[in-house]
Amino acid sequence: MSSRAAEIQVLLEGVALPATKDELLRHARRESGDGPSVALLEALPEREYRSLDEVGEALYPVQPSRPRSQPGEPKPESGEPPGREGYTDPSAEPGAVRDL
Repeated sequence: MSSRAAEIQVLLEGVALPATKDELLRHARRESGDGPSVALLEALPEREYRSLDEVGEALYPVQPSRPRSQPGEPKPESGEPPGREGYTDPSAEPGAVRDL
């Protein structure tokens, strides 16, 4: 975590969580006026934050982002199912060995 994110987390100590961006900004302004930390908090996305770690992660991400991939077309079947046509035969005896 960057030292700047740690400073912001210290500034936000004591804020009631979960908190919205506006609630975080009000708390920060009460604690430090309109300093550089408040300017950074203004860049936060509009949402509710459940922990100070979430605030730090939103400002200075340390977790790798995972690209969302679209599911592709299914792969073609790779051949006969196990047991061939007996695989779908409802009259076949379960567990019996059949001659192929």
